[in-house]
Amino acid sequence: MTDLNGLNANQLKELLDDLQQKYSTYQSQNLNLNMARGKPSPEQLDLSNKMFDILTSEDDLKAEDGTDIRNYGGLDGLPEAKQFFADILEVSPNEVLIGGNSSLNMMHDTVMRAMFHGVNAESEPWSKLPKVKFLCPSPGYDRHFSVCEVFNIEMIVVDMKNNGPDMDMVEKLVSEDESIKGIWCVPKYSNPDGITYSDEVVDRLAKMNTKADDFRIFWDDAYTVHHLTENPDVLKNIMVECKKAGNENRVYMFSSTSKITFAGSGIGVMATSENNLKHIKKLLSFQTIGPDKINQIRHLKFFKNHENLKKHMKKHADIIRPKFDLVLSKLDSELGSKNIAEWHNPNGGYFISLNTLDGCAKKVVTMAKEAGVTLTGAGATFPYGKDPRDRNIRIAPTFPSLSELEKAVDILCLCVQIASVEKLLEANTVEQ
Repeated sequence: MTDLNGLNANQLKELLDDLQQKYSTYQSQNLNLNMARGKPSPEQLDLSNKMFDILTSEDDLKAEDGTDIRNYGGLDGLPEAKQFFADILEVSPNEVLIGGNSSLNMMHDTVMRAMFHGVNAESEPWSKLPKVKFLCPSPGYDRHFSVCEVFNIEMIVVDMKNNGPDMDMVEKLVSEDESIKGIWCVPKYSNPDGITYSDEVVDRLAKMNTKADDFRIFWDDAYTVHHLTENPDVLKNIMVECKKAGNENRVYMFSSTSKITFAGSGIGVMATSENNLKHIKKLLSFQTIGPDKINQIRHLKFFKNHENLKKHMKKHADIIRPKFDLVLSKLDSELGSKNIAEWHNPNGGYFISLNTLDGCAKKVVTMAKEAGVTLTGAGATFPYGKDPRDRNIRIAPTFPSLSELEKAVDILCLCVQIASVEKLLEANTVEQ
């Protein structure tokens, strides 16, 4: 393989002709392949099918404290469910709130409550302020950014480094601007880079001085048990560090079983300080009579304990690891030595983040679509859908079959090469 930056104009044109012929062949095949979203595959969903038949007797309809799970009540979740998730998130059951099937729903509602009621009984509602801003480590999760757009919250891009967000930038911004009220974080196997925040980053987030006394960290720990290897990343406990720093109310932690059991009927969970929960539960009591307790019991009876959860997650890893390996192998063989792209090798999570040459991502995504491969839109991993360097592409390898994935990645790599050669030719022309 050749570093494309070392080729002259004639060599680049000759290579481009060859690449475009291959591309035309794919276009003629009328393919329909999709790597747009991080969905579990049918094989992954099948791992939890026994949950459908797990409630078999009248005893199964009672919680440990005798609560009839078919009836109203249980605003913040059954005690045994709170304990189960508290152990996963390494918090106290008194700091846990069980929601519906979606942690995103809980994040949305948490922002909404802050907008209309403030983060606690003493604070001013954000909607009454002239401006509300959030820091958005990017590339990041597009649905976080959508929540901000819904509430007209101004988003500020913070660069992601190999150990988490650029903390020098974060600390400077939050110390100077009272209108900055929050930061979005996917701290473990981040979406899309697959980065796990370092201990130093966690410590600095917990301790940093903020001009806003109602600043909140939205800690979306979606992939906390989604490991791909036998040596998983370890994330420091931010709740513990916030307490040590005297900022126990600073963090809202979120997670769910959506990619553990059934994506459409998992369990969402939130953890935060008891003081925060007191405020939240008061407002929540006007919104709902309680989450789905039948689903909580169904999950608890299915897993029974954390050891079974670990075994279950290894089965997930066995299904999706070959897909990650295939993508990474293809990227390495097709792009590795050509000096036109870079990517992270994640240790867990659901995505692979690919960076092309500047100014090529939109072109690559469009070309892939025209050849029958749907990718996450270029720019989606940045606020307002605007990647300032137009280079980041999120690859979601979990849903397609291996055979579909192989062809999709072949086409993606081909499109990256074509867009890169055209960009290099353009630069060559300008230089001349």
